[in-house]
Amino acid sequence: MYSRIIKIPKNKSFFLFGPRGTGKTTWVKKNFTDAIYIDLLESRLFNDLLADPQRIEDFIPEDFNDWIIIDEVQKIPLILNEVHRLIESKGYKFILTGSSARKIRRKGQNLLAGRALTCSMYPLTVEELGKDFNLEHSLKYGNLPSVYMEEDQQAFLESYIETYLQEEVRQEGLTRNLGAFARFLEAASFSQGSILNISEVARECSVERKIVENYFSILEDLLVGFRIPVFNKKAKRRMARHPKFYFFDVGVYRTIRPMGPLDSPEEAEGIIFESLFLQELRALNDYYGLGYNIYYWRTAGGLEVDFILYGKRGIKAFEIKRRNRVAAGALSGLKAFLKDYSSAQVFFIYGGKKTLYIDGIKIIPIDKAIRDLKEIL
Repeated sequence: MYSRIIKIPKNKSFFLFGPRGTGKTTWVKKNFTDAIYIDLLESRLFNDLLADPQRIEDFIPEDFNDWIIIDEVQKIPLILNEVHRLIESKGYKFILTGSSARKIRRKGQNLLAGRALTCSMYPLTVEELGKDFNLEHSLKYGNLPSVYMEEDQQAFLESYIETYLQEEVRQEGLTRNLGAFARFLEAASFSQGSILNISEVARECSVERKIVENYFSILEDLLVGFRIPVFNKKAKRRMARHPKFYFFDVGVYRTIRPMGPLDSPEEAEGIIFESLFLQELRALNDYYGLGYNIYYWRTAGGLEVDFILYGKRGIKAFEIKRRNRVAAGALSGLKAFLKDYSSAQVFFIYGGKKTLYIDGIKIIPIDKAIRDLKEIL
């Protein structure tokens, strides 16, 4: 059991969203032991409340003043009308967990119109793992909590893909053609860390472009994939236009991504370094309320920086490379970005062992950078 660093409201209802397997249920049960717990994955309870959401009040004693947890709230979006009423009329405090907001929004619900805050949970961070953090392990299996509990970690990840990314899609009725969706997942894995070309993905998986667009939206709605936009604020150059795509966890990505004899391990490993760094970056930015917006930077001429953080704390730029030496030309993207945005702090994260300083760029080994990321931010 790992302690989580997520910050939550003390006296106000909140949503807790995150992909399946990130530990939401375990965390709420551990930290809210006196709460009333309503699990919408329990079939009989689900059927009762689906038929009549008002029955939720039958589970709450009169004058109850502790937390009420509704797990997987997206299963019955209309229950939010009753939650809203009970917050207003009785002053109850709810914790509403979910692995998707898709059905809530499609049913016209509005996440309680500000009466509940929204929090997110991510895979385990370096800080949460503490002494159990091992860079090579994280690069191979990712940081889902169950990965650290299972004896056969690869089998768990394969099961996760099968039972969640495909079965969840089927159960939610998000698509009827699971074969096409499975082909799409594999094709989408080749887009990890790349500028998203939906037409190319559609060709690779033999699915219509419009359907592929919907599939990417499904991944985002289920919180297992996301896009980051290009940074073009006060741009002095012509910039790329399309976003980059990532799966939320390195282990999940590696399990989806097929590796054949003609695939380059160096190419795949480079994306994994980048993906793990971003995974940590997103979690710390959210958990500690740092307020950065995350972008990438790429000119029409091909100069690129992996991640740009932009917010009240300033501008920070990160380029991540697997190689253990700073090769000629490796800093060209950061140098160009620094020329255009002279106030930015720029970092080159690599697989070497020494911290270096070249032309205003701080060069840091990835193991050190990912452990010290909170201080860097």
